[in-house]
Parts: sequence; structure tokens; C-alpha cells
Amino acid sequence: MCGGNLEIATCSHVGHVFRKSTPYSFPGGTSRIVNHNNARLAEVWLDQWKDFYYNINPGARNVAVGDVSARRELRDKLGCKSFRWYLENIYPESQMPLDYYYLGDIRNVEGKNCLDTMGRKSGENLGMTYCHNMGGNQVFAYTKRQQIMNDDNCLDANSKNGPVKLVRCHGMAGNQAWVYDEIDKTIKHVNTGSCLQRPDSSDVNLPLLRPCNYGASQQWIMESDFKWQANNRQEDR
Repeated sequence: MCGGNLEIATCSHVGHVFRKSTPYSFPGGTSRIVNHNNARLAEVWLDQWKDFYYNINPGARNVAVGDVSARRELRDKLGCKSFRWYLENIYPESQMPLDYYYLGDIRNVEGKNCLDTMGRKSGENLGMTYCHNMGGNQVFAYTKRQQIMNDDNCLDANSKNGPVKLVRCHGMAGNQAWVYDEIDKTIKHVNTGSCLQRPDSSDVNLPLLRPCNYGASQQWIMESDFKWQANNRQEDR
């Protein structure tokens, strides 16, 4: 971002010697120090994508960042490029979506539970459980490409009655294209025209894909609306 280079020395060797104990302390605990440092980095370098980081790691949002004005001034003085430039040109394979309308948990109106990856891998079923407000497996981005993604997996369905699976995002729409309607709050699968529905009693952790009836079981709330992306929503579609 600031004109430097990252080089890979293919024959290099790196070693790390771990001590039995550290000679210094971590005031407030290790996690507080790590979150503090990461939050400062996010505030200085990630631009609008800091919200993406905070939603995935909500613990970092609550720490005192301190004064970062000197670091921002240094960034300006060095003429550093934007984080968007970095994602587009240096790290296009990043799991951070370039353009997204929503970021956060996706809650069902009727059951108050949230979509959840349950820690599952690509090719496995999407899950659903109680909303824990801790980010992680329950953070989904609704992107400009009409993907609903968590990390590098997207919601995917190949038939009108599902199942809805987590499949590595390919960016080619098809089975991974979804439309969220802010008025009726449905999440509709573009290819099949079916709507995402909360689980039934046969498996309380398995979201369904069913013909749209616009009832409460098919109504969803996407928590976060980032206006810097959403202002151009209609034009983008």
C-alpha cells in the first residue's frame, strides 16, 4: 500500500524458539493486548473494511484503541494507497468481499435463531442455531454479486427443495445467487425461485429451501447495513 515489496525466498528456513515463560506481562490478559493491537491496525489501515474485521472479531470493537492520529498522518505523508486497492491488486483472493451490502448475523423473524456454519467445511450443509452475537460462524456478508458468504464459502443450492450447502465461492452466480428483499424480508434463490426457510421439527439445525409463502418462517433480518456500499444498490443490480 505504501510502495514496498513482499518477496518470497523459496529456499529460506525460519525457526522459532519458544520460552517456557515470557519475561514481560500482558496487562488485562493476552486477548486484550492482541485485540488492542489489531484494533489499532484496523483503524489505521483497513478503511471501511474495518467493520468487516470487527464483525468477525467483536472483542476487538470493545477495547480502547487510543490515539492513532499520528499513524494516520504517517500513512497520508507516505502517500499510501487505499485498502480497496490492496484487495484488488495485491490480494484479490482474500476472503474479504470487495462490495457488500450487509455484514453480520442473519436472523429468522419467527424463531430468533441465526444461520450458522457450525464450523462445517465446503460441501456440507448450512446450519442454524441460537444467535450468540459473537461473530465467527454466524457472520455472513451479502455481496454485490448476490452471494451470501462466510469466509470463502457461499450458500449454494442445486434444487428447488435444497439442501442449502456451504460451497467454496466461485463468483459466477448460478447456484450461489440469492436476492434479499428488504420489504418482505425473504431470501430468494435466483435459480430455483425458492425461499430460504427456518428448520422444521425433523431437524432443528437444518435450514430449508421451499416454495415462497412469505410467512414468518421465511422472513430474515440482516443486521448490518453499510451505507457506503448500499447507496448504489439499485444501480449495481
